[in-house]
Amino acid sequence: MFQQMQYFIAIVNNHSFTQAAVDCHISQSAISQQMKELESQLGVKLLNRKGRSFEVTEAGQYFYIHSQDILADVDQLIKKTIKIEKNDEVELRVGYLRSFGTAEFLQTVSKFTQEFPKVKIKISSGTHEELYELLQTGKIDLNFSDQRRALSNEYQNEFLTASEFVIAKSYDEAQMLIASNQGYLIINQRMRTQLDKDIVKMISLVKGDRKLIQNYYAYWQANNSGYYIETFAELLKQTFA
Repeated sequence: MFQQMQYFIAIVNNHSFTQAAVDCHISQSAISQQMKELESQLGVKLLNRKGRSFEVTEAGQYFYIHSQDILADVDQLIKKTIKIEKNDEVELRVGYLRSFGTAEFLQTVSKFTQEFPKVKIKISSGTHEELYELLQTGKIDLNFSDQRRALSNEYQNEFLTASEFVIAKSYDEAQMLIASNQGYLIINQRMRTQLDKDIVKMISLVKGDRKLIQNYYAYWQANNSGYYIETFAELLKQTFA
């Protein structure tokens, strides 16, 4: 069916059986026959033929969009499988939130490296926005960061942990302003150990009678999922368990 999906995509892209047949290097009669067989297998009409022209049905539009996603996944699967067989160096690019701390993340890197010594891990750190941009532009494969947006179906979102917020007067560059009662700093629970408890007063950040928390996830693009990415995310999740 994968080949028939490629033929169908070519037909829709060219809006022509003739040009699609040329692009796919088969005869027009052969590509027409393949489309009839595809529609027969699916039990639905993908194209409404009108003489020498046609219109894509609603089912055809759905099949067209998702066929491209499936073929892209298959292409990645083939490339990565061949890479492993040829013993080529595989690279996993991961990013972590700089302000979170590194304990659990480095434990995960260590476990992953022991299990997959042939996989080279490239690590980037940054702010939430910096990591989000790296993930969007394909410069990292997996991002460990906090949640600041609604979860999107374009990404795989693996929940890792949650941390309560506290209001604190902290950080050297801000201490003078805070000490003079000119402001406060919102941090999460994990940063408490970096504060001087004799100087800083901490209170919970609440909304009504509910304490606010910060959720942390491992994110990766849904169309870039793979064995090593999913394994790293699972090991990271286990570290927080």
